Amino acid sequence: MTIADLPALNATLNAAATLFLIAGYVFIKRGDRVRHRLSMLGALTMSAAFLTSYLVYHYYAGSVPFEGQGPIRVVYFTILITHIILAAAILPLVLVTVRYALTDRFRTHRRLARWTWPIWMYVSVTGVVIYLMLYQL
Repeated sequence: MTIADLPALNATLNAAATLFLIAGYVFIKRGDRVRHRLSMLGALTMSAAFLTSYLVYHYYAGSVPFEGQGPIRVVYFTILITHIILAAAILPLVLVTVRYALTDRFRTHRRLARWTWPIWMYVSVTGVVIYLMLYQL
């Protein structure tokens, strides 16, 4: 694997995080706390691996300009800006939400997870969309 392979790896890790997040949501709605916990820890692991790979890639490759022109450029930058803002917010939100779960403070965990989960989903999904727009268009 080379540095050039990391964007595809990053998109794959984001997609995997998305699948774990969906599974975690389904499991908790079914009352299956054990599988919910495993799914959410899977999402956390995928997101941590993504962040590590993302930082390594951009350390070596720098910034990659978007080449699209016209209306797609506005769409791309709208998605990118919202993604960046929410990605900065999601790290502390996830860590605090997980801490409440791991310390059996489930009422607070649930309240915070109602905000954390959709933001985390948005960041994971838009990460894949940004990859597709940047490297596959």
